[in-house]
Amino acid sequence: MTATLSSPDAASGIVSLAQALVRHPSEQSDQMEADPAVVSLISDVIAPWLSARGIGFERDGMGNLIAGIGDTETGPHLMFVCYAMTHPAGRMTGPFDGELIDIDGESCLRGRGVSEQKGAMASALSAFAYLYADGGPRAGRVSLAVVTAGETGRHDAVASVVDHLGGHPDHAVIVLGTGGAVAIGNRGRIDVDVEIAGRAAHSSTPERGIDAIRGARAAMDRLDALADSWPQDTGTMGRRTLTVTAIESSPGATHTIQDRVRMTIDRRLLPDDDPDTALAEIRTALDGMAPWAVDVTLGPVMYPAREPADSALVRAIAASATDIGLEPPSTAFSQAALDAGYFQKAGAGAVMWGPGDMNQFHSEEEHVALSALVEGARRYRALIDALCL
Repeated sequence: MTATLSSPDAASGIVSLAQALVRHPSEQSDQMEADPAVVSLISDVIAPWLSARGIGFERDGMGNLIAGIGDTETGPHLMFVCYAMTHPAGRMTGPFDGELIDIDGESCLRGRGVSEQKGAMASALSAFAYLYADGGPRAGRVSLAVVTAGETGRHDAVASVVDHLGGHPDHAVIVLGTGGAVAIGNRGRIDVDVEIAGRAAHSSTPERGIDAIRGARAAMDRLDALADSWPQDTGTMGRRTLTVTAIESSPGATHTIQDRVRMTIDRRLLPDDDPDTALAEIRTALDGMAPWAVDVTLGPVMYPAREPADSALVRAIAASATDIGLEPPSTAFSQAALDAGYFQKAGAGAVMWGPGDMNQFHSEEEHVALSALVEGARRYRALIDALCL
């Protein structure tokens, strides 16, 4: 039960698991969810860890791991969603050492992804293993999904899990570092690809061409005007934003007026925003740009999320903390685009919750307190006991 997760042996096991996860690099690359290092974290570290504890699992077509125990006929279905992929190591020194360090008298684990995905995942895996050792939930079903996403900015991995299971859970906990607060909302996002077409010419005779770079500048001016028209103060989740995140031109030749510019636009969505409407706004803003031809294409979509502060899931998280003698966590909002919106769109309750500091994500000194990992496992297990009575 939850008390056993407070034992020295349990704490040591959680820390050892977190170290093993950190010591297996699983960085984002241009191969995205199919990157061999990401897939092998699941195959070579997580799958054997579960098997050693007698826990069976399945793999879906994307390589996501899914384990479950209990029966949806007797109660709700609660799913924990963990992420295998981390941000690249970048300039972080010793990112995969899994080093134990002391910060202000607190023992901490340092490494890439430990504050964002991997520390919280160690807590969730441990809570699930202790649940399994206890014979499962008293009612309902608890699932654990370890997906090959984490930094991809799209819902493909969780959608694959849901398709594999044949339906959504009733409640989902997105296992990420939130400082222990329950993140009940976040903005969504659409990526929009824009291509501006002109006409190539030698740069010594620019009048013979139609400069696609100048067209891109004109397009960006229009997009800035669109973004400036939105309300500036939109409350706790921030505001709608529109940002160019990538740009390239062609042909790749010297002394040539460019005939193509391709841009990617990041348009952040508030919970009441419709992705199709947001795309239509961009198309309207870029309409009538002769002499340039402009093509606008929708890329990946991540839905915004807003879980009611008094929902069954949020109330269960608060009550479960009290049940084990801990303070109920506070609630918060995230600026990132995450998978909670995917579940909420289908009618499921979903929050982001776990040990780890959001301010450290992608930083050069990412770490998490060992005590937070142990407390995270206790809180996850207590939630299971509260929801799956």
